[in-house]
Amino acid sequence: MTGAALEHARARLDMPTEGRRVMSRRTTRLLPSPCPSALDSFKNAMETPAFKTVHLGSQGLQVSAQGLGCMGMSFLYGPPKPELEMIDLIHHVVDSGITFLDTSDVYGPFTNEILLGKALKGIRHKVQLATKFGVKYDKGQFDSTIYGDPTYVRAACEASLKRLDVDYIDLYYQNRVDTKVPIEVTVGEMKKLVEEGKVKYIGLSEASASTIRRAHAIHPISAVQMEYSLWSRDVEKDIIPTCRELGIGIVAYSPLGRGFFSAGEQLLEGTTETDYRKIGQPRMEGGNLEKNQRLFHALQALASIKGCTSGQLALAWDQHQGDDIVPIPGTTRIKNFEENVGALKVKLSKAELQEIEVLFEGDATAGDRYEDMSMWTYENGDTPPLSAWEAS
Repeated sequence: MTGAALEHARARLDMPTEGRRVMSRRTTRLLPSPCPSALDSFKNAMETPAFKTVHLGSQGLQVSAQGLGCMGMSFLYGPPKPELEMIDLIHHVVDSGITFLDTSDVYGPFTNEILLGKALKGIRHKVQLATKFGVKYDKGQFDSTIYGDPTYVRAACEASLKRLDVDYIDLYYQNRVDTKVPIEVTVGEMKKLVEEGKVKYIGLSEASASTIRRAHAIHPISAVQMEYSLWSRDVEKDIIPTCRELGIGIVAYSPLGRGFFSAGEQLLEGTTETDYRKIGQPRMEGGNLEKNQRLFHALQALASIKGCTSGQLALAWDQHQGDDIVPIPGTTRIKNFEENVGALKVKLSKAELQEIEVLFEGDATAGDRYEDMSMWTYENGDTPPLSAWEAS
């Protein structure tokens, strides 16, 4: 449809009923006014550029093929960024057609949800909003205890709804698994939130395959969020096959290796001394950083041949792993967002995918994902049997 045709369509939709007529050589007749929902849908379709959308799970959740991780705007990667700049960024992202936004109550803590609430005024209907519960951050430190008991689940959800200033959450995750509480108990309470209309779909993050399976038996899990990237592929062994067997979507966090695939060691030059990547990320420390920098240069070389950036190549690899995988790269700059979303246009052949993967085979990557892998990953993602809870 040409620009002139679009303007003509807008004019006709905005015209009062009595002025909107169907003209032909023989007849002129009045058309009934379209219902508000149809009118809004048509206008929204013209306002927002179309990106490919995919389904997460089989319960109806449909999201843009790439999302936006919002954590770095408020948390972990240096001081919080200016609020108005971040609101402008979020508006730009949504206007561009990326509508899947990811936050958590722990980001800030709390301030990232508040930021999203302010940014979504007037555009809430355009986005799919995901947030999480379970991890506490108090007095500058993570609480070593994960929370998944019913009272906490409900209180956390109510608090998130208030901070986000929304009536419902599209996708509500347990951020990490509470190893003291059977997953059936945690998901049972999340199921009640769905039944009450406070949550539409539920998810898990860094849960083991057995925990995912047990949770899904209580209420359908729409998405599992895991770190999944060129240098974090361990989930391919058990987690992704389990999700696919059960029809669960995979949301890939840190698909750019916390920004490393976009900038390599230069990433650290622009960070503050409080940035997690400088003080707590094993892959960006000492000898590990030196070894991983060689990986980055090799990735850059392949990207140059392909005619894209190294970050786009890394994201494109993720996106080629299946339509059930949605990466959620984060950024605080419009320029970087435009680069990230450009990865959706990068097409890779099987031979090109293999060439990329060869770089990261075996022990090519130096360092673990976290300093404490036992606490923050699915390696510690099992819960007690339900019988243990019932007995207590």
